Amino acid sequence: MLYEMAVSIETSRLLGYKALDAIVKGHPDARKYSCMAKVYAGEACVKATYNAIQIHGGMGLSTDMPLERYYRDARLMTIPDGTSEIMKLVSGYTLLGKGFSAYT
Repeated sequence: MLYEMAVSIETSRLLGYKALDAIVKGHPDARKYSCMAKVYAGEACVKATYNAIQIHGGMGLSTDMPLERYYRDARLMTIPDGTSEIMKLVSGYTLLGKGFSAYT
């Protein structure tokens, strides 16, 4: 579980850097990369905090440890500024190009 957590965190970081680089350079795929980074990082946070709770067992849900709060905070990262599902639709639209839309 620790391996999966570390890999997903590093992948999230690299996707974020790629999105930032595309934005700074004015690359036409900047929106696609930023949507991918937001969705992946948000879902990686949820999974990493879930795994941390699993590792700690019953104590993971105790208010004596901050993990239960971290899990709630991570879950909220997938909702504001566009839910993960909306971000996936935006990414899909940019992948398929003009003429394709999930909204029609």
